[in-house]
Amino acid sequence: MAISTNLMHLSTAGLLYIRNRKLLLAFSRNKQCFYLPGGKVDAGETSISALCREIAEELNTQVTETELDFYTHITAPAFGEENGLIMEQDCFLLQKEINPIASAEIGELAFFSLEEYLRQKHRAPGAIMILQQLKKDGLID
Repeated sequence: MAISTNLMHLSTAGLLYIRNRKLLLAFSRNKQCFYLPGGKVDAGETSISALCREIAEELNTQVTETELDFYTHITAPAFGEENGLIMEQDCFLLQKEINPIASAEIGELAFFSLEEYLRQKHRAPGAIMILQQLKKDGLID
């Protein structure tokens, strides 16, 4: 029996916004899970410009490319997707204070430590990876 290795890869960008040593995560009404704010990189976009667009849509907040610093890239199974879709996500730290408001498909916003997120019923593999990295780097609890 042959096993297919033709995995689809999805280019995405995620926002890292930390307040009081916890990471902001967005609850998707579509996927019923908290994950990094952000989304897909469209044709002709850079990951950082896609993130600025997605943050305006999801958090009703304007950020500029100069307010974002590249932090890391993660590769993880895309939560809630079929057929082994792999998320390739560039993650950027936001360097200014914001007052995000959930909009579009986002039902709720909340700040999490790694331990708090691990208690959630549904957990996105990419969110776990980035929370683990941020904790290892001393940026969150």
